[in-house]
Amino acid sequence: MEKWDLYTKNREKTGRQHMRGEKLPDGFYHLVVHVWICNAKGEYLISQRAANRPIFPLMWECVGGSVLMGESSIEGAIREVKEEVGLDVRPEDGKLLFSKIRDGEIEERYAGFNDIVDVWLFTYNGEPNLKAATTDEVAVCQWMTVPEIRALYEQGKLVPSLDYFFDAVERERIP
Repeated sequence: MEKWDLYTKNREKTGRQHMRGEKLPDGFYHLVVHVWICNAKGEYLISQRAANRPIFPLMWECVGGSVLMGESSIEGAIREVKEEVGLDVRPEDGKLLFSKIRDGEIEERYAGFNDIVDVWLFTYNGEPNLKAATTDEVAVCQWMTVPEIRALYEQGKLVPSLDYFFDAVERERIP
C-alpha cells in the first residue's frame, strides 16, 4: 500500500502519514503531481487511462499521481513518468509551473479531494516506452498537438480537472 505524507493547507509537512485508500483526515492534504511532457515539435505526451482504473477509465490525461511518503515533488514527478510511460526524465529538464490547492470542502468539483497539486512541465525528445513502464495504469500514449488535445477536451475524453492546460501549460511550452 502507498503511504503519503500529510500536509497542512499551507504546505507544511505535519509529520503524520496516510495510507492510500483511506479517507483523509479533516484539515489535511496530500501532495499530487501532474506532469506534462513536451517535445521539440511542440507536441505533448498524452496517455489514455487503462480500462481497469477506478475513476476516469479510458479517458486521456497527462502523467500524474500522488507523491509518496518521503519524496519531494520533483522525485514524485520523475517516478510517476517512469511508472506510467517508461521514460527516464531528468530533474534539470523539468520546470514547476504552478501549485494549486484542491479543497473538496470548498470546491464541489473536487469533492472527496484535499490535495496540493504541483504541475510540472518536462522536455523530452524520444518515444514513450510502455514496455518499460512499471504499472499497468496506461493503455496507450502518444504525442499530440494542442488542437488534438483541445479536441479530446471538447469531446469529453480528457480528464476534466486538466482544463487548466490550455492557459497554464501550453503558454509555457519550451520549444
